[in-house]
Amino acid sequence: MLDDFMVRAALAGIGVALAAAPLGCFVVWRRMAYLGEATAHAAVLGVALSLAFSLPMLPSIVASALAMGLTVTLLRGKGLAMDTLLGVIAHTALAAGLVTVALLSDVRLDLNAFLFGDILAVTKGDLATIWGGGALILAVMIWRWSALLVATLNPDMAYASGIDPKREEVWLTLTMALAVAVAIKVVGVLLIAALLVIPAAGARSLVRTPENMAFGAAIIGSAAALVGLCGAYLADTPAGPSIVCAAAVIFLVTAAIGPLFRKE
Repeated sequence: MLDDFMVRAALAGIGVALAAAPLGCFVVWRRMAYLGEATAHAAVLGVALSLAFSLPMLPSIVASALAMGLTVTLLRGKGLAMDTLLGVIAHTALAAGLVTVALLSDVRLDLNAFLFGDILAVTKGDLATIWGGGALILAVMIWRWSALLVATLNPDMAYASGIDPKREEVWLTLTMALAVAVAIKVVGVLLIAALLVIPAAGARSLVRTPENMAFGAAIIGSAAALVGLCGAYLADTPAGPSIVCAAAVIFLVTAAIGPLFRKE
């Protein structure tokens, strides 16, 4: 069964969608869409460093993305607007990664696969990484769900309940870094943020509770992966961008019919 590349691609897309769903909800609630993009951009620097120093690629990507998130957390409130800070760090990390790769004359690397994804080339080993990483992300989300939710909706109440919002933000940053690392093969650096935000935003139009929004985002993301793959196969288009386009179409549909679902 797993010898069929389309089956492997579908399983990879669903795995990433399930892992990204609860994270995407917090990204939407916290209005942190640009942080997802910035974390993804840092992954390019992680790829470059792993090649330059012959390090394992997955830990390098996670470490680089995590460093990005922690840097933003530490520098927040230091006099710069959040979007300005994210813009500076994100584009610096992306540019530094591209320059580093260009300087590695003895390494041949298809940057398009990292920038836009190469889901059709997913191997059984990649599937194990995606589903293993996704399971870890979901485990952390289930474990920290209540604390993250309180810290997101009402930081003052979180402090009163003995919950440190800064600590919860670190957990969120860590899981987002892991999500970027496992998703990079599927949709690529430039489209990861879209897969985090669009399904969650689409689900938000249809549901009333945070838990239902996470389930809805998982369903929309999985559907987008399957529809995007079928569209890419039939129209001979890039798979990663096709998945994001499918998610965008579903978002437009949910935005149009959402008021019907949310009526009393």
